[in-house]
Amino acid sequence: MKTATPPLSACIATLFAALIPVLSYAEVINIDNAELARLTAKGVPIIDIRTAGEWKSTGVIPGSKLLTFFDEKGNANPVQWLASAKGIAKPDQPVILICRSGNRTRAATQFLSDQAGYKTVYNVSSGLNGWLSEKRAVVPATTTMTCSPGVPC
Repeated sequence: MKTATPPLSACIATLFAALIPVLSYAEVINIDNAELARLTAKGVPIIDIRTAGEWKSTGVIPGSKLLTFFDEKGNANPVQWLASAKGIAKPDQPVILICRSGNRTRAATQFLSDQAGYKTVYNVSSGLNGWLSEKRAVVPATTTMTCSPGVPC
């Protein structure tokens, strides 16, 4: 019995449909402090993923949304965190993540890009330490919006 071969256009359409999820992932873009200042001035939201103790001890960048990704023990609940992060920026909107040194944000930005489908994700490569070393402005954590994990902002 002879089986029908699908037309080439159907094969190409199937291949394209299979690649769409892969093509929709964004590459994480590492940025410096000058680019961070430029992007935030344009209204791109910045999420500070550090812990409450860190926010209180150093202050935060003005306008930051405070949303801890890893707790003090290094544990994370990405699904719960994502529910709150979507209240700050949807997957089709750009977003900036910052931590103390740029290490924790690598995991969080990859999660947003690779698993949550965010298209434009910025990682502040030097973190808040770099921001402070350039003597840039910070404000007390109490003056910015804080998001609790599991509660959309």
